[in-house]
Amino acid sequence: MPEEAVWANNNSLPIISLDWLKNQGIAVSIMTRRLNFPTLDPFLLALVGTVILASVLPARGAALQVFDLVADAAIMLLFFLHGAKLSREAIVSGLGNWRLHLMTLASTYVLFPVLGLGAAWAGGLVVDPALATGLLFLALLPSTVQSSIAFTAMAGGNVAAAVCSASLSNLLGIVLTPLLVTLFIHSGTSAGGDELASVQKIATQLLLPFVTGHLLRPLIGKWIDRHKALLLPVDRSSVLLVVYSAFSAAVANGVWQRVGALDLAVLLVASAAILAIVIGINAGAAKAAGLSREDAIVLLFCGSKKSLVSGVPMAGALFAPAQVGLVILPVMIFHQLQLFVCAWLAGRYRRQLDGQTATAQAAPAQG
Repeated sequence: MPEEAVWANNNSLPIISLDWLKNQGIAVSIMTRRLNFPTLDPFLLALVGTVILASVLPARGAALQVFDLVADAAIMLLFFLHGAKLSREAIVSGLGNWRLHLMTLASTYVLFPVLGLGAAWAGGLVVDPALATGLLFLALLPSTVQSSIAFTAMAGGNVAAAVCSASLSNLLGIVLTPLLVTLFIHSGTSAGGDELASVQKIATQLLLPFVTGHLLRPLIGKWIDRHKALLLPVDRSSVLLVVYSAFSAAVANGVWQRVGALDLAVLLVASAAILAIVIGINAGAAKAAGLSREDAIVLLFCGSKKSLVSGVPMAGALFAPAQVGLVILPVMIFHQLQLFVCAWLAGRYRRQLDGQTATAQAAPAQG
């Protein structure tokens, strides 16, 4: 864990305060406001604005080539920073709770892909094949880090375990997501040369920058930890660049002639169904496994999310430019939906915890 976290001597678990979460650049506003009426994520609004800009003023010709190069560089910078931000201590310290982490990883990389295969097959009967591919791609992504930790903290869950689970999911996702995409999406659809080019692009744009950043963490880690809030715009601007480049290419290929209101409605229903099933199964699995309330919350939030910040750059590296715009559309829809649902659930858990605390405090007085 970074230096800002305070460790308890009795059980080696971090005591993580609101100030510590703020220092890590985590969106604590999610935790400190009332969540009865979830609002639109400002980042999603920026994404929608970028899509509109690319639709009205798409980059073309040489300008598009320049944006593609800038977007590729942004992807490399993004994964370099992800590697530099990943704390080995955060993972190692929480590995003792191995059963919880295995359940979370199983939700992310087994349950989700199974549901994604079904959603892609069913969706492919109604929507554009690239959108159906996007539903499956969504299911193959790693979990989020910041929002998983923030919602877990708000709900009164095991924050130390959430840090470990979310970090481990993202670390494994650098390798697992491209492998799963190759297995379920690209298998049998491209020539050997194309597959080799795809592997090379993954290695140079995703894996190499990530590993380099992580290896340099002993040198730059303290600076990264102190300035995580300042680095958040780098994450988001990188994603916006990729989205603009992707939708510029998609507009040139007639994306809005291929996507209509029915397609968006199908994506929304499919995303809602996947999220509801995952949350329901995880809740049942936590109860069957006898997890504590705190650990069950970790499974619920870390095991039900998919990372937009990782997904958009990965799509840029794994798919042809003309496909990326359609492939990431389901990811953008799921991103907002998971924030709505998880914000409501976190608020519900918090109210339950506050009620239990108030009851426990009132009991001695009545006695």
